[in-house]
Amino acid sequence: MADRTPTTPGRSGPVPTEPDPRLPRLGDIPGFAAYMSQGWATPDRTPPTTPGAPEAAAAHRARLGALFPGRALVVAGGSAPVRSNDTRYDFRPDSNFAWLTGCSAEDAVLVLRPSGTGHDATLYLPPPARPGEPGFFSDAAYGELWVGAAPGPGDWADALQLEVRLAGELESALTRLTDPLITGPLTTDDHKPSAELERTLAELRMIKDDWEIARLREAVDRTVSGFAAVVEEFPTALEGPGERWLQGTFERHARTYGNGPGYATIVGSGAHAPTLHWVRCDGPVRPEDVVLLDMGVETRDLYTADVTRTFPASGRFSAAQTQVHDLVEKAHRAALAQVRPGKRFTDFHQAAMEVIAHGLDDWGLLPVSADEALSDRGQHHRRWLVCGIGHHLGLDVHDCAQSSYEAYQGAEMAPGMVLTVEPGLYFHAHDLNVPPELRGVGIRIEDDLLVTPDGAEVLSADLPLDATGLERWMERRTGR
Repeated sequence: MADRTPTTPGRSGPVPTEPDPRLPRLGDIPGFAAYMSQGWATPDRTPPTTPGAPEAAAAHRARLGALFPGRALVVAGGSAPVRSNDTRYDFRPDSNFAWLTGCSAEDAVLVLRPSGTGHDATLYLPPPARPGEPGFFSDAAYGELWVGAAPGPGDWADALQLEVRLAGELESALTRLTDPLITGPLTTDDHKPSAELERTLAELRMIKDDWEIARLREAVDRTVSGFAAVVEEFPTALEGPGERWLQGTFERHARTYGNGPGYATIVGSGAHAPTLHWVRCDGPVRPEDVVLLDMGVETRDLYTADVTRTFPASGRFSAAQTQVHDLVEKAHRAALAQVRPGKRFTDFHQAAMEVIAHGLDDWGLLPVSADEALSDRGQHHRRWLVCGIGHHLGLDVHDCAQSSYEAYQGAEMAPGMVLTVEPGLYFHAHDLNVPPELRGVGIRIEDDLLVTPDGAEVLSADLPLDATGLERWMERRTGR
């Protein structure tokens, strides 16, 4: 990786943090600066956007503005977080900002100013450093020699159908606003985040429009093909590379066919499968294991899928593994049947829990009856299913998380919502309350659903649900 500071004549290494004052900076050397300013053709600086994105973002801004008539709104896109020292993670804009703009530029801010019955939108962007400017070769954040061809304000304005100004004008623009509501990473002594604006945006994003639904279909389709790519690598993982080989396979697929993984990929084999968020992915894959894969591709428009299946590493479930998978499948199907308009968001959760509790009772695992376990003062079955079993899905894997209880868990499902259903059973290897044959078995089934006017569509239906179907699906891809 190139050092973030340019080299100095007479030195073979990078400029130190405190440059030697006896040596001039490259930008101060007339010959070098003049030579670097000429002889460059114009690269393609077209911003990365998807057809329909500007129109969708404009409609999103109109929906938001209608709820805040006469009120100024400010939404910041953020910057890449520091990984360590002077290295950063890849930049991914704030989800609310992306929803309102379709812009992927770093350090950008959207300002919605009241105007008549609506709002005028202006996007503020830092200027790229191009040939002829010292930052072209010296600015590791914005110099085109460092970051590649960078769209400027005019390029973004054309692509987004939006007024775009330079970031240097933002402070002055903010001082002209009266009591603005602000969200995103733009906190100063004078401007604090607005919980009201964050909540409103989260609740607006619950209902996806046609453009968003198309993005989510793409995310799910790419994820299903990613599952196929991972399962094809099971024979190699069994030979030694283990969980990390499977994780890397999916993440390469996600980077190739999308923006990358929508969240930290979970590959849990054997005793790791019951760990709800096993993102270390550093264990072996053994023939007797089940392998829990929880994975999602994020599209280049930043919409993510979230799908889980659990596969037998050898290609065939054992009797005990099948027993657990069958009960989870039964709970999953009961939950799917509760996803439709007019049903409460918690209905599918309760339906799955009833199946799980009665199934565990039938196995003799509960210290009380299934009915007592399901009571508010019981919940004994939750020892093996401590998490919730579904959430909204969209720009974030746990989408709309800033919503109020009344708009989320306490609300009825409505057409245009996209959500997950994901019951499971997680028997840890060190859990002495279960028989030995169940210890170290973790099974989760997760699908992504679109609520339709008359029911629900399972977007991830191309992946089998039942144990036998998963075995056959694996066999077609591994030959085992």
